[in-house]
Amino acid sequence: MSEMDIRNWLHDELFDHVPGNIVIIDREYRIIKANRNFTMKFGEWSGKCCYEVCRKRKSPCISCKAELAFGDGKGRINEEGWLNQEGNYSYYMVHFQPITSKSGDIPYIAELSYDVTETRLLQREHDIVFNQVPCYVTVIDGEKTIVRNNDLFKKTFGDSIGSKCYTVYRNLQEPCEECPAVRTFDDGKIHTAGKAGSDKTGQTIHYQVTTAPLSGQGGEPSHVIEMALDVTEMKRLEQDMIETERLAAVGETVAGLAHGIKNVLMGLEGGMFVLNTGMTDDDKELRVQGWDMLQESIERITRYVQDFLNFAKGHTPNVEKADPVAIAKDVFHLYKDMADLSMIRFTSEFQKCIEPANFDSEGIHTCLANLITNAIDACQMSDNSDCEVRLKVSEQDGTIFFEVTDKGCGMDCEVKKKVFTTFFSTKDSTQGTGLGLLVTRKITQQHGGKVTVESTEGEGSVFRLEFPRSRLPELSELQSD
Repeated sequence: MSEMDIRNWLHDELFDHVPGNIVIIDREYRIIKANRNFTMKFGEWSGKCCYEVCRKRKSPCISCKAELAFGDGKGRINEEGWLNQEGNYSYYMVHFQPITSKSGDIPYIAELSYDVTETRLLQREHDIVFNQVPCYVTVIDGEKTIVRNNDLFKKTFGDSIGSKCYTVYRNLQEPCEECPAVRTFDDGKIHTAGKAGSDKTGQTIHYQVTTAPLSGQGGEPSHVIEMALDVTEMKRLEQDMIETERLAAVGETVAGLAHGIKNVLMGLEGGMFVLNTGMTDDDKELRVQGWDMLQESIERITRYVQDFLNFAKGHTPNVEKADPVAIAKDVFHLYKDMADLSMIRFTSEFQKCIEPANFDSEGIHTCLANLITNAIDACQMSDNSDCEVRLKVSEQDGTIFFEVTDKGCGMDCEVKKKVFTTFFSTKDSTQGTGLGLLVTRKITQQHGGKVTVESTEGEGSVFRLEFPRSRLPELSELQSD
């Protein structure tokens, strides 16, 4: 094919074969020429103006882009709605390109258009979903600046496009610690975290936020979408439930105290009788025995009252960045001598390089102490001559595990069902109040975790505390509740 043939093909054939509509109009907006696609969609155009054929109007369009192009000789792009010959409305992206003569005049405008109706409908559906979902949705860039937000976000936090997300959500001047959006920008993965902030009126809002990358062709995220679900009411109900449980515990405390103190009073009466007898008979051994009985009874009643009242009034966790392994090591060394004296092998297994987490160190210390003392007691109650207690700390897939394993007496199914019941204890009334595991479960739940138990009668037990990092409390969250 010669160069002339190519020019002729471009002139005669390409005009009709391009995958779009091409229209040439003059300064009166009359259609001078149109390609085959345009004719098939909009019908006969000869001698008609573009606004008659495309818009079914009798006068030029308001704010006509062709008029502007004729005026300054600059091209334009505009989205327009046109009616085809069947009367169906469609959206078109239209390019207005001036055609300049050799003298510099602009006698014609070429309108090149393509159908974007499907894209427009998809965009509309996207906008409806984006604005109607019952959660806060924002799109942020790499500088943590909000570039888009949905209607619920605007209603709650105000129209904050151009503001930093951490300023809008939490009134901070720097990004949040352990920010899920920062992690998504870093690794391109989905992340979730529990957060607390304030709305435009200053009211506290608790929300569960999930961040996902927005990127093209699988590259690094250029933007991140944040979807935050308001869980404030759930938090309130949770606090109400805790308060209800605490009030119920007060009633149970009274009943438990009455029963426990009655037993202790019997011990006091016995001690007083032995002491008085020793004083009357001038018997030193009886006096010492009676005094020891009184001291033991006083210690028991003190322990009863303290345990019950501590549980009834509850405990406000003091959350801070804490090293899980350091807490476990402290408990391990504290009880190592006790285990040795009982001829029980006490071992540990601590995973290296576990990052600090938001814990109430004292609370976790209490949980581990309760589990270890129970494990030692279980070994002492066992007939197993090779008893062992093991304390293990590990992390897997964002969840921190504390595990206490013993080769003690174990539990049957009925006992396992009751171990987390108020005032239930496998020990006799002189040794336990039944609150240790209940307190452990309560503290664990306050940290967003759970406690599980596996046990086989005669073989031993495994108590496991599980703390997903995504559910751990904020540093100030529990203090402010």
